[in-house]
Amino acid sequence: MTTGNTLFCSPAENNNSSSTGQRSFLGFPSFSIRDLFKPKEPNISPSLRLHGSIQDRENSPMMRAALCSPVSKVYRFQSSDQRWLLVREQMSETPLAFSLPKQLLTALIQEHTDRIQELNDLGDLSPHCDVMRHDVISQCSRLIGCWEETLTQLHTLPVSSCFKASSSKRQKHLQFVPTNLHTQRMEVTQAHSPGVWYEVITFGAPADHHQGFRHGGLKRLMEKHTHSSVPFSQSEGSRARSLLGSVAQLQPLVFGLAEELLSVSLELNSHTLQDALHRLTQQTEQFVHALKDQLVQNALTSIHSVSSSTSCNGGHAHSNGLPCDITPSAANQEAGNSPWQRRDTEYDEEEWDRAWVNVTMSLACIIAMVDRLIGREEVMSSENQEVTGETNSRNTAPWQEQLLPLVVTLRDCVREAELKAKAAMTHVLLQAARNTTVSLTPEHITHRRLAVFSQALSALSCGFMLKLFGALEDPEILLQLHTVGLLAQFEGLLSTYGDEVGMLEDMEVGVADLSDVAFTVTEAKSEQTEDLLPTLSGTWGSYVVEVPLPPETFSLLPGEMRDGGLIRVHPVLFNIGINQQQSLAERFGDSCLQERLNQQSCERLKTYCSLLRDRLPRTAGLQSLSDLLSSLERCIETRRRKNVEVLWIAAMVCREVKGVRLTSCKSAKDRTSMSVTLEQCVLLRERHTLATHNFSTALDCMRRDGCRMENVQKNVGRRRFAFSSVQLLTFPKLYRPPDGSYG
Repeated sequence: MTTGNTLFCSPAENNNSSSTGQRSFLGFPSFSIRDLFKPKEPNISPSLRLHGSIQDRENSPMMRAALCSPVSKVYRFQSSDQRWLLVREQMSETPLAFSLPKQLLTALIQEHTDRIQELNDLGDLSPHCDVMRHDVISQCSRLIGCWEETLTQLHTLPVSSCFKASSSKRQKHLQFVPTNLHTQRMEVTQAHSPGVWYEVITFGAPADHHQGFRHGGLKRLMEKHTHSSVPFSQSEGSRARSLLGSVAQLQPLVFGLAEELLSVSLELNSHTLQDALHRLTQQTEQFVHALKDQLVQNALTSIHSVSSSTSCNGGHAHSNGLPCDITPSAANQEAGNSPWQRRDTEYDEEEWDRAWVNVTMSLACIIAMVDRLIGREEVMSSENQEVTGETNSRNTAPWQEQLLPLVVTLRDCVREAELKAKAAMTHVLLQAARNTTVSLTPEHITHRRLAVFSQALSALSCGFMLKLFGALEDPEILLQLHTVGLLAQFEGLLSTYGDEVGMLEDMEVGVADLSDVAFTVTEAKSEQTEDLLPTLSGTWGSYVVEVPLPPETFSLLPGEMRDGGLIRVHPVLFNIGINQQQSLAERFGDSCLQERLNQQSCERLKTYCSLLRDRLPRTAGLQSLSDLLSSLERCIETRRRKNVEVLWIAAMVCREVKGVRLTSCKSAKDRTSMSVTLEQCVLLRERHTLATHNFSTALDCMRRDGCRMENVQKNVGRRRFAFSSVQLLTFPKLYRPPDGSYG
């Protein structure tokens, strides 16, 4: 029978069917009638569709939340011991391709909206600071408008959208969505042994194709446009915000208690006076403790540095030498005792220490005066002098008169310290907001960086989910995740010539930014798919991806993971160009970018392995790591042309330490297909004794009839890899597809 363009063969009866006559079957093959009648296509490629009851785990709610639209191919290969290997190849899309970019855009909009409100709440600022605030707010507003437009367009797409074709990579509203993101999975089943899964995440190299690469990629653009500035981080901005809150709360309390001390001095009651002094002392000490923060000292040093630079450049500077401060009160200015007056142009690093020390000393003077007054009262009481109303009047005036100037001094010192602290923390907040908002770069670079990060994050999150699901039955992997973290090994096949240099520069920054990401596992409300999708929280530089698990599964996790422990990410990127463009780069161009990336990633990989040895010395497979890392280091140092062995060894190390493998080329459909099929066949040979004489046959079979050919069909509408015969002459031999599969 026929349905549309597909011919379905009737299922064969299962020999183990029940006595009732009910039939069960493994699956059914299907092929296109169009393929059947094509004279130039001698081979029909049936697609085996597995019955749902075979892999219950594959049909679990967790897997349905991570994967969608699977395509499967099944092969049977002979092993070296004359046994048969049953190999199932599966390629799937993932809902995360669109859901995480939408969440990231929403988080960015909220973060920058909050930043605008925070900057507006700073109140009156000096002209210089007000200009900086206006610039940051304006840029935040423009970015918010751009992200809202992108988010609106994404929301107009079908809810089920999971795939961005390579032909759509230049579309503006899809900048944040990874190109051609898929999971490439292989299950190997041998006689008398359970199936073993191997996984690779494939996606187009995270890059901003909409903006293009005329002026290079992120790495080059950021080096060119980043301006020098005080490196106040987001965490320091949070500390500054907290300190400002403490100062704003404590200063009025100190002033109020100082007034109370003067008031109770009228009562001539030593106990009441001591109680008031005790409360004043406590609050003043808290005030001083809050101000004794090194961040304040660093900020004041920074302010002086900026002001000196501004003055040298003929820019605006206040008489106090501070371009960013809280404007001193008019009363202080008129009195000529502004706390910002300087006697010299050199910044005295002890000046801030003197500010809060003055507060402490003025409080000490008040304490000494109260002790003197109370002591005098006790002497008079011991002599049994009669106290009359007239005597009270005579004694009251000196108490107030002697305390009043000391209290005024305390208030002046507190106000001076408060103004300096506010100036310092406002400077930190503005610099941190500026650094975080624009990364000290123009808006288009900021937008580019976030779009590239979004693509890389979506792919990594999918890989982490599969790694977590596979580790649920392996306590050692779970222990490694929350103790050491997750290794994410990105494999690039980009050339270092032409536009692909810019793509690689984008990818370098996007992968590096993942080191600020953490994962955590939470308990899902239910087993519904929407409740099992990952959620993103946090702000730039501290994002957390929460992966929900069904309640029964969540209860089996180690206590540290159930308690919300963070799983850190250790990303590395190895790249080897393999196409004809790389031949031009090696002969006439420059491969230093690739060499630097591989060397740096090798060092990071060694650091992760050392961390694993130190924290989990009994982990299986550690013995082989030293030899593999040494081989990798030697391989990188040799600098041979198209030295793909670097990629092979890096992948082996990644699998040994239970990391996540991700492979990319320009659009993940041609060179990536060659890489993942090669990796699958190598795994069959090395781990499952695939017969050597069957290696090339298996490789050609997977490339001609496997899931990656389906990937090409999805992206460009034809079953041909985009290679020419001339181009393939420049490819390493193991990366060349079989005849008839390209053109």
